[in-house]
Amino acid sequence: MTVNLNVILGASIGIAILSFLFAAWLFKWVSSRPSSNQRIAEVGKLIRSGAYTFMKKEYIALSKFAGIAAVLIFIFLPEPIWKTDVVLDNVKITIAYIVGTAFSAFAGKIGIDIATIANVKAAEAAKQGIKPSFLAGFRGGSVMGMAVVGSSLLGVALVWLLTGDGTIALGFSFGASSLALFAKAGGGIFTKTADISADLVGKVELGIPEDDPRNPAVIADNVGDNVGDVAGMGADLFDSNVASMVAALVMASTLPNRDLNIALVFCYAAIGLLSSIIGVACARMGKKGTPTRALNTSTYLTTAIYAVLSAAVTALFDFSAIGNNGEWRIWGASFLGLLVGVIVGISTDYFTDDTKKPVHNLAKASESGPAFTILSGFSYGMLSALPSMVGIAISALVSYKLCEPIGEGYAFFGISMAAVGMLSIVGMIISNDAYGPIVDNARGLAEMGNLGEEVLEITDQLDSAGNTVKAITKGFAIGAAGLTVISLLGAFMSEVNEAAKKLGEELLSGFDITNPTVFFGLLIGAAIPAVFSAMLILGVDRNAQRMVAEIHRQFKEIIGLREGKEGVTPEYDKCIAIATIGALRELIPAGLAAIVATLLVGFIGGVQAIGGFITGNIVSGLLLSLLMSNSGGLWDNGKKYVEAGNHGGKGSPAHKAAVVGDTVGDPFKDTAGPSINTQITVVSLVSSLMATLFLQFSIFG
Repeated sequence: MTVNLNVILGASIGIAILSFLFAAWLFKWVSSRPSSNQRIAEVGKLIRSGAYTFMKKEYIALSKFAGIAAVLIFIFLPEPIWKTDVVLDNVKITIAYIVGTAFSAFAGKIGIDIATIANVKAAEAAKQGIKPSFLAGFRGGSVMGMAVVGSSLLGVALVWLLTGDGTIALGFSFGASSLALFAKAGGGIFTKTADISADLVGKVELGIPEDDPRNPAVIADNVGDNVGDVAGMGADLFDSNVASMVAALVMASTLPNRDLNIALVFCYAAIGLLSSIIGVACARMGKKGTPTRALNTSTYLTTAIYAVLSAAVTALFDFSAIGNNGEWRIWGASFLGLLVGVIVGISTDYFTDDTKKPVHNLAKASESGPAFTILSGFSYGMLSALPSMVGIAISALVSYKLCEPIGEGYAFFGISMAAVGMLSIVGMIISNDAYGPIVDNARGLAEMGNLGEEVLEITDQLDSAGNTVKAITKGFAIGAAGLTVISLLGAFMSEVNEAAKKLGEELLSGFDITNPTVFFGLLIGAAIPAVFSAMLILGVDRNAQRMVAEIHRQFKEIIGLREGKEGVTPEYDKCIAIATIGALRELIPAGLAAIVATLLVGFIGGVQAIGGFITGNIVSGLLLSLLMSNSGGLWDNGKKYVEAGNHGGKGSPAHKAAVVGDTVGDPFKDTAGPSINTQITVVSLVSSLMATLFLQFSIFG
């Protein structure tokens, strides 16, 4: 069958619309679940109100940043307006940037909308049993999965249909990434401020349960689950998905058989979304199944559907003009990326699952005190980075070599298609990820609503599955980000060479690390993720200290609060306000530092230095991200393993040590670790957008 790019774009838009319709049906289904407990409704309303308040203030702050960025983009990109007679391209890229930020904000908004409904429905459904509660939580998360991936495919397809320009598509991707960077950082600071404060005062000092309504930080903690783990992660994976498609499109547009290559990118992305729709629709808990098995089975089913459908489309359409079995080589790279994504997830699962040895060993080490909890968790986190890094390296190498025989330029295109393949089932990944904080909130609501021990036991099972799967999805997201930014390095080279042709400059073929300019960029690029992480973690530290002081004040001044006297309630809003104000104060500097560093390196060392900068940023960023995310997940599940009655159970010395480990792991796994993914993507996109300027204006370039 002959390939027509416009038909493929139309089909992609059609599948994106189908995902919105499916998301609307899921939203209606979840919303229609019965809920009658007045206390749960009250607490649910507090959580929803707190989440909306934070999101509104965050988006107002970010809109100011986006406005300033849009003005600068209009003036300087793709070329300074005083250097060209036509400013239309500057207008187009500015509009694309603004639309990208709007789509990314929409991804976060959808997540908050459904998560703050699904948490109440999942809590009340637990009264009927684990299966109805699981389905309410999972379908709630799936609304976000379908809407986010549908938005990313629709946005990129429309930009390409209207402009067909890779640079403008990069502008759209930068809009998505820059907002995601700040949203993830801000949400991460908020959620971990509350989580750490609630744990340290509640569990360690007072020995009260995790979601005890006496704790002034408990509502802020539940709000944080939504703004950090739902809205923030949604924006993060939206940005990764867009960036992977755009990087592939930029390279595809510079190769022979341009339309065929572009058609393949949209084909595989659209099939991935269709596979996720089918996988979500089929998700169920069997009679003897567990929540973890149900979530993993859905992921494997989606993977299998994608493999079959993408192979069928590759065989059905006539891509033979690419030559040398090129279409099958590209399909092989795409499938390899997806396979490695699953392997990275399995590796992460081994180091974070509470049924595996690392968690058991950490729990045992906690008997000797918090120092051993920290040492054990950090060491396993470092070990966990190896299999994932090897997997990403093998995926990049094999996809490069697999597509190299097709022709010049196809090797890097192969890496970009591996990234597209790894993110092809991102709809299912987001659904699994959003399920975690929804059932975590449901567990808290069940405790505050006094639904009984049987319901708490059910929500604990759902929450445990959420923690395990959430750790897997974080590993998957990091792996996908790794391949995406490697392909963005290829996109940067493509942008530089396009500019070099126009300016009559020498073309780039690679980066020699013995070149002092490249090495200069490499060292600085490697340092940025560490500085970025430190700024975020220090932000959590400062904010949590303020909240701990507020919790102490309330327990001291509100008579009867500690004893739990009837009618005495904490001032929840004070803790929410501290988390909100602190997060907004801390979220801009870290992201801005990474962007400013990129610009300084580019204008000092030129495109060669930027090549080294991106490379160093990728390697250092991936290592730190895997280390922190997996260590944090290990500490979290180690604490839960002790709380389940092992090594002394709740209140024991091992439990107190494990809680300390968890509080260290909180900003690791939910603030700094996953935010590094977006930081790497942002600096890579800034580099690609600024390629022409770096080529023309640099001190040593």
